[in-house]
Amino acid sequence: MIGLIGRKIGMTQIYKETGEVCPATALEVGPCPIVQIKKSDGKDGYNAIKLGFWESEKISKPLKGIMSKIGKPGHKVMGEFHLDEIGNFEAGAVLKADVFQVGDIVSIKGTIKGRGFSGVIKRHGFHGGDASHGCRSNRVPGSISGSSDPSRVYKGKKMPGHYGASNMTIRGLEVIMVDPDKNLIFVKGAVPGPRQGIVYVTKQE
Repeated sequence: MIGLIGRKIGMTQIYKETGEVCPATALEVGPCPIVQIKKSDGKDGYNAIKLGFWESEKISKPLKGIMSKIGKPGHKVMGEFHLDEIGNFEAGAVLKADVFQVGDIVSIKGTIKGRGFSGVIKRHGFHGGDASHGCRSNRVPGSISGSSDPSRVYKGKKMPGHYGASNMTIRGLEVIMVDPDKNLIFVKGAVPGPRQGIVYVTKQE
């Protein structure tokens, strides 16, 4: 499905006509020039459009070469969106926020905040030990395996470690407001990532 690359502006509240308050996330999506078109009957073997985002001259020479083919300035971020049919898309065309309409259901992919090395309570939601006198296991994982059987720690055991800085996709978010002049859309609910974080917004069927 068609989509756009953008960045997260932040969260706010929007009042509906019924008076209901909706938590909303503002996203700046586009303008995104179409850098490349891939077709199933070509050498790529699938239908997709490659988009650019975040105009900048501080990019690598290979990216500058790609953008010069379509006569557009350099863009820092590139991303592909797979399509069932290419339709009337052409390389060099620019997609903006008016791709989306109020009521559209979208999925949003972003990179969640990095939290460094974290314990099991913060990383996995363990409840910890008893908060009573004499308890020495307030925030520790406790026993992680048996000594005689199985005499090892199972793979995938929830342990302390690196938490965050990984990709996450949230599906089923509703577009509740679109501002084409500023390339802004507002979606109901939270979106993964920090403010100014790059997001990939895709329409759902």
